[in-house]
Amino acid sequence: MRIAFQGEPGAFSEAASRQVSADATLVPCKSFEDVFSAVAAHQVDYGVLPIENSIGGSIHRNFDLLVEHRLPIVGEVEVPVVHHLLALPGRTLADVRRIYSHPQALAQCDRFLRTLAGVEIIATYDTAGSAKMIADEGMEDAAAIASARAAEVFGLAPLKSAIQDYDSNTTRFLVIGERPLSAAPADKTSIVFTLTNEPGALFKALSTFALRGIGLTKLESRPVPARKWEYLFYADLTAAATDEACERALAHLAEFAPMLRVLGSYPSTKPATAGAAASTLERTV
Repeated sequence: MRIAFQGEPGAFSEAASRQVSADATLVPCKSFEDVFSAVAAHQVDYGVLPIENSIGGSIHRNFDLLVEHRLPIVGEVEVPVVHHLLALPGRTLADVRRIYSHPQALAQCDRFLRTLAGVEIIATYDTAGSAKMIADEGMEDAAAIASARAAEVFGLAPLKSAIQDYDSNTTRFLVIGERPLSAAPADKTSIVFTLTNEPGALFKALSTFALRGIGLTKLESRPVPARKWEYLFYADLTAAATDEACERALAHLAEFAPMLRVLGSYPSTKPATAGAAASTLERTV
């Protein structure tokens, strides 16, 4: 099995990919778009993408890409995220004048960063990529916010550990692919739909699920790029798309939603715990 993820080795997306399959060949990609392209071109079997963090919120670009591409969601995993401030060996916190990391990681460590004076905070494309840059360029006055694994990969030392704002910091990842990930039965469905701009439209849409006892674990709106002040609504449902109640709810919603698309129906996962050996998904692949 080959799995694509965004970032360098040591990125949290790599850890998520290992939860999907510990034995897979992992393929690092520069961007989220490259992950979708690798799956679409059959260069890999699956792609792993972060979709939301319990502190920083949604990764909006990946919501947009799910609509732009026709690759279904086939699974999900949750990864506990512990951030470390990493620098070249021998450096101290007093030496640091610049800190690099992905915008999401910076947001997740906001409290710690606000305690630092005279330090420039610089956003980059990847947590592990920031660590790699510091190691490759020998940046003696810089540090990166990244994982403990990134420190091992790039030979950096932690100046401060567990600097995220909350100990419960967790990122949820989606798995995309053209074939089922496991034989486990689906119990979750992700959809996207549009509505006409009229009073009660969203209430009416959500009632199609509430009246049938189907819960929502996620509701997100994103702009329709070509139509000003119109929105796409993304929802995660606590039912398989093939369940009778869910089928009827989707048929009801389709009666008045100008656009409705099922992005995937797949097995949900229980939150991972630090040090967990393997997820349910990994054991059933």
